[in-house]
Amino acid sequence: MNDHKEKILNICNASSKNTLMETLEIEYVDVGADFLVGRMPVNPRVHQPDGVLHGGAMVALAESVGSAASYIFLDAQQFIVRGIEISANHVKSIVSGYVFAKATFIHKGRTTQLWDIKITNEADQLISVCKLTTIALPRE
Repeated sequence: MNDHKEKILNICNASSKNTLMETLEIEYVDVGADFLVGRMPVNPRVHQPDGVLHGGAMVALAESVGSAASYIFLDAQQFIVRGIEISANHVKSIVSGYVFAKATFIHKGRTTQLWDIKITNEADQLISVCKLTTIALPRE
């Protein structure tokens, strides 16, 4: 399983080149049978003016991890995936370190998928809870 896991993570990380994910330094760090985990450094590049992690950066992390998970767990050769709705509740501030987003399926439909994405800090404290809906559209 470790070779398979490493291959999936390498593909996900390689697909981030020259994208928002690279700009935010998002890295995919773990994958399992029903989840994907990404991490993002918390530093002044992703702060809001008062020095804490910007909520928009957390939402970008959540949507990036959830969308990448859709590609992993759906047939990416047959479908393109798009996020169609995201909501977030930010419950704790953070000023430095890393945040980790873990995306797990709530619903895996043929057309729409619903993801639960929990963002935590390095001490595994909850920072934000996000819900993402993706749609799988046939490739033409």
